[in-house]
Amino acid sequence: MKRIAYSLIASAVVLALTACDGDDGAQGVKGEQGVQGETGQAGNNGTTGKDGTNGINGSNGTDGQNGVDGQNGADGIDGINGGSGLVRIATVPTGSEVTGIFLTEQGDLFFNAQHPSDENTAVDSFNNRPFNTGTVGVLTGVNFNELPRNLVDAPLHETEFEQQTIVTAIGQYQILGQSGDTYADLGEDGLDGGLGVIYGMTSGQEIIKNDMPDFNGFIFESENTGYLFTNWEDYPGGMSRLKMSKSATGRWSVEQAMMIDFDAVKGTAANCFGSVSPWGTPLTSEEWIVNSTVDTTTSPDWNAPVVSTRLQQFRDFLAPESPNPYRYGYIAEVKSPLSNTPVVDKHYTIGRYEHENAVVMPDRRTVYSSQDDTGGVLFKFVADNAEDLSSGTLYGAKLTQDKGLSDPAVTGFDVEWVEIATGTNAAILEWITEYDGIAPDSYVDGQTNYISMEDVQAWVDGKATYPTAEEGGSPITAGKPMDDRVAFLEARQAARLKGATAEWRKLEGLAINHDRVLEAVSGQDVVEGEVVEKAYLYIGIADIDNTMIDGEGDIQLSSRVKDCGGVYRAHIDENYSLTRIEPVVMGSTYRSSLTSDVRCDASQLAQPDNVIVMRDGRILIGEDHSASWKYNNTLWMYDPKSK
Repeated sequence: MKRIAYSLIASAVVLALTACDGDDGAQGVKGEQGVQGETGQAGNNGTTGKDGTNGINGSNGTDGQNGVDGQNGADGIDGINGGSGLVRIATVPTGSEVTGIFLTEQGDLFFNAQHPSDENTAVDSFNNRPFNTGTVGVLTGVNFNELPRNLVDAPLHETEFEQQTIVTAIGQYQILGQSGDTYADLGEDGLDGGLGVIYGMTSGQEIIKNDMPDFNGFIFESENTGYLFTNWEDYPGGMSRLKMSKSATGRWSVEQAMMIDFDAVKGTAANCFGSVSPWGTPLTSEEWIVNSTVDTTTSPDWNAPVVSTRLQQFRDFLAPESPNPYRYGYIAEVKSPLSNTPVVDKHYTIGRYEHENAVVMPDRRTVYSSQDDTGGVLFKFVADNAEDLSSGTLYGAKLTQDKGLSDPAVTGFDVEWVEIATGTNAAILEWITEYDGIAPDSYVDGQTNYISMEDVQAWVDGKATYPTAEEGGSPITAGKPMDDRVAFLEARQAARLKGATAEWRKLEGLAINHDRVLEAVSGQDVVEGEVVEKAYLYIGIADIDNTMIDGEGDIQLSSRVKDCGGVYRAHIDENYSLTRIEPVVMGSTYRSSLTSDVRCDASQLAQPDNVIVMRDGRILIGEDHSASWKYNNTLWMYDPKSK
């Protein structure tokens, strides 16, 4: 069987090979597809291919709908205008200084334009009068105790009209009176001579028509009526009193006018700034009458045959008497101020010097007073009894400057008090009367009839008697037993030689807010809406110059600020004593390379004079720079909290 099979295979092979050589036969009919076999095992993965290229960015989608508004945030804290804390409240007319700043408890702000140019002719529609003589007035239509903290500055003047009028940031300035006004429409309640007009004590002749209103003090009689007291600063000086009432619209009306009678104290001289005591009496300051220099006593020209015009005016006022220099240069208190016959007392106990201002502390005993002169002293007086300044002890401030500092903007001073002497008005007045009657016929060139520096030195040295005339002593006291007259009649020299600092230059206004100091010291809650923990007395310095920058003594500041001036504040302790003085706000850098009228930046302080402290702690500052400067004087408001 195997052999037959092999034979068949071989024959098939031969036939197949033979077919290759021959023509192919026709293709047979396709057979039916066979059944699919089982799936084989998967093969191994191939190698990974290369990454493909990035696709093209798609187009932006359409914007979505706005979301729902969020809730309002909480109110922010009020900002400070201009970043510096200074706001220009008003500018005064060409030629004038800002004087008489006074803020009542009801928010009425009084201030004056002192000695404006007599060439001013512009008239505003509210007052219908030019500002060409001394002007007393008030801001109407605004309560200064409720001012916002984001006030906008009054503009710097650009037109002649703005230069010659009072431009304000808020409210409307109302003229209450001008130098020479008689208020004739008031009949017997008017003035025969005129506002600021002074007559001779004996002659009755007009001596001076004063155009220099200074301090204002207002004392309420009822809610909308009261009396405005105004100083008139010249030789001789004076004080006016206007009884006034305020309408529902805030406009004031004068109902009665008078000049205070100072004849009982032989008149006053150069009545500068002032204050109202806590018991409601005006205190008026006699300033530039003393006529002494840094290291001298009373100038001998008081009885010289040839004198200045102003001193001659004073002689005419007293004629036939000759003026006694020791009767002038004090703080005078107007008692019974609302009566028909106010009574005037001069407080010799507070010392004789160029008084700018005196301020009484809430204890009603402690008084601070500033000497407005080159080489001046800051004085303190402590009365023996409250509300009675007729007896007590006088002190001078001794300063210690911060080590390593000299720039006025950052340099402060620690304060100690040097006791000078204790005295009474009565005893000092007895010494003063010894110099009455010294007339020009007593004058000897090169000599003095008054207290000499040798007299002062002998007192400081504790000598038992005054120097003789041969030793340089005054002929009035030569060889007599020593007393304390020097301490009060030549207070600057006594304080200086006792060790107090006599180096201030233009030590001007002093001010406190009575209630803020009372709350800080006593803890009584008297300032609504605020807890007051620190008490300050504010001090204006018109010139940081001369004895403050000479590189000698207790005050050695740099000359960066100079005539641009600044404002300081003094810390008040639990005994109402000042313990430290520090800068608050300074004028700009003094640019000596420029002309004198633009050396102080008009957007900053320039020779600040008087200062008032508002109930909320902000301060008002009046300027008194030269009338020759390019920009008019400004009434500023400053917020110490901006520091």
